[in-house]
Amino acid sequence: MIDPRLAGRLDFAHRLPTKPPLPPGRNALGLSETRDAVLVVPEGLDPRRPVPLVVLFHGGGGSAEKILPMLEAHARERGFLLLAPQSLFPTWDLVIGGNGPDRERLDLALAEVASRYMLDPGHLVFAGHSDGGSYALSLGLANGHVVTHIVVSSAGFMSVHVQVGAPRIFMSHGTQDEQIPIDRSGRVHSALLAQAGYDITYVEYDGPHAYQAAVVVQAVSFFLADAAEAPT
Repeated sequence: MIDPRLAGRLDFAHRLPTKPPLPPGRNALGLSETRDAVLVVPEGLDPRRPVPLVVLFHGGGGSAEKILPMLEAHARERGFLLLAPQSLFPTWDLVIGGNGPDRERLDLALAEVASRYMLDPGHLVFAGHSDGGSYALSLGLANGHVVTHIVVSSAGFMSVHVQVGAPRIFMSHGTQDEQIPIDRSGRVHSALLAQAGYDITYVEYDGPHAYQAAVVVQAVSFFLADAAEAPT
């Protein structure tokens, strides 16, 4: 039997916070000397109320700084926490050879966020673009016991050895994507996931290998559709 951790299973579990919250804005979590995870905290967040958490994975050769603009303004406006972990190497371990240090670092980052905020167990979202989308999809399907929604942008593959739970999925892909052609990725993956019984929303747009702002708005509405709005 395969080791669940090698299959991408996380040790994370929801818990009550024991540490003070972090200030609004971007915060390095202090878990690594290099390529540390970054947490965006919106203004006016009440740490005593459950808050949605979105984990956003960067693309190959990317970083937290490069991928955060995809969702940062939405996090500040809609009042959810936005966590951007960073791969130890140029891209995620799963892309290179299998689940390993990046899964371990993600577990540490999730535990750190949960130690400071009361997370909404109904809204823990894995999201990502390109390699980050592949990583979000693969880990999200393996951790559906805690991951409730998956947002996939221009993903190239999914590598799933263990399926748990039934997270809802929002998948998008550009019809003009020359880096990861849609015919061998978005269209194939969305069809397979629908056949497997997942609740999937699939969006195609006229564009290259890049996320589109209008589609990101749709994705945010998708995962916050039944979430209570943060007080203004």
